[in-house]
Amino acid sequence: MCDEQTAKDVEEYLRRNALTRREFGKRGAGVALALMLPPVANALDVVEQDVMVKTPDGMADCYFVHPASGRHAAVIVWPDIVGIRQAFRDMGRRLAESGYSVLVVNPYYRTVKGAAVPEGKGFRDPGIRDLLMPHARSLSPETCVTDGRAFVEYLDQQESVDTNRKIGTTGYCMTGSYTLRLAAAMPDRIGAGGSFHGGGLATDKEDSPHLLVSKMKAGFLIAIAANDDERDPNAKVLLREAFDANDVSAEIEVYEDTLHGWCPPDSAVYNEAQAERAWSRLLDLFERELS
Repeated sequence: MCDEQTAKDVEEYLRRNALTRREFGKRGAGVALALMLPPVANALDVVEQDVMVKTPDGMADCYFVHPASGRHAAVIVWPDIVGIRQAFRDMGRRLAESGYSVLVVNPYYRTVKGAAVPEGKGFRDPGIRDLLMPHARSLSPETCVTDGRAFVEYLDQQESVDTNRKIGTTGYCMTGSYTLRLAAAMPDRIGAGGSFHGGGLATDKEDSPHLLVSKMKAGFLIAIAANDDERDPNAKVLLREAFDANDVSAEIEVYEDTLHGWCPPDSAVYNEAQAERAWSRLLDLFERELS
């Protein structure tokens, strides 16, 4: 989860790799201009557009990208705590090139339109955590579900979406739990969920996401950062027990040598090898569960 300890872990990672804050800032700015994700084999031509999606609380600004022809399974992408930005647009486009109709959402639409953080800045930069917290506090388990239902309704109205196939979801950092909550709220529509370095998936609270597994019909991929596991090693145990007890398919793994936030390519702790392995597992999940 994103907190002071996460920031300390990042600083130690950069120190070990001989990167100063300024050097990473320069590198990050370049990445923001042109993220270089590995190309998709046999990539489909895609169509992309910025869209507004009506929700019970207003209009959510989102990025919608899909193959140029045909009807395809839909995927909802929730960004991490930093919010919607070029890195997640590129990740959404990559999914679309792989054959999915993808909606990358702005979870903070109630409080800010577009990027919440200046280009080239991240969670670890001075002042950014304080900037993001009011936006993060505008969200709740309830808004996750009401927004998610609105996103599903929007997708089901699009010509590029095959409504005979279930919808996939992905969530990163604080939105990893959203994939579980929406799968439980819409079991007949959500067929797959991928949580990447997700926080708060299994807690001692009455509304802990892992307690909702009995309501799900979706297959899951839960990719855990190594330092998150060090801080809460019992979370993976509770998740495994919950999925097994309810006979729900889930691949739950701690990814070695990773820090919280290792998947987005603009992250200070991006681990390309492990991010690519997690991405391949996500594609396998979607191929299996959304076919």
